[in-house]
Amino acid sequence: MLDNNLKIISDSFNKPKKCPALILNADYRPLSYFPLSLWSWQEAIKAVYLERVDVVAEYDEVVHSASLTLTIPSVIALKSFVIPSKRVPFTRFNLFLRDEFTCQYCGKEKKELTFDHVIPRSKGGKTRWDNVVAACQICNLKKAAKSTGQAGFRLHKVPSRPSPEILLNNGKKFPPRNMHQTWIDFLYWEVELEE
Repeated sequence: MLDNNLKIISDSFNKPKKCPALILNADYRPLSYFPLSLWSWQEAIKAVYLERVDVVAEYDEVVHSASLTLTIPSVIALKSFVIPSKRVPFTRFNLFLRDEFTCQYCGKEKKELTFDHVIPRSKGGKTRWDNVVAACQICNLKKAAKSTGQAGFRLHKVPSRPSPEILLNNGKKFPPRNMHQTWIDFLYWEVELEE
């Protein structure tokens, strides 16, 4: 999903420190969409030099050492396939990504989110995937230590442990604001091509 806030950078990010490399797995898919899997230009060049990656695309920028001039890679692919984890770690970020950065009570997309226990901890609720949801501060304060019914709320989605695929697909809904033109082919395979 490309939006109007997306800024395509054509030539380069102007300085080597602004030239991160998109990291692809050996199957040429990004290791992660959100956060986007990136390495600094230094890490990318080190991996190229150690022959751990293949260079797929490059910036117009070069860096120099005493004896070498190297073009900075913009897209690199690992030579060894990294098996994606089948278990999603329970973190605040993954919880917000599962809930698409949306309050599960009022349904509004918010920048400032917290998390809320559906069954309050004071009533025996556990801090687990199936009992914690993203909530805006207003809804969280209004609900307090009450059940959703007592607070007059209804959940937009029943909370559950997300699969890695769910988080990957949710991550695709939040494209990076700045990206190099060489990254597009590897990030948006599902985008309908124009004729």
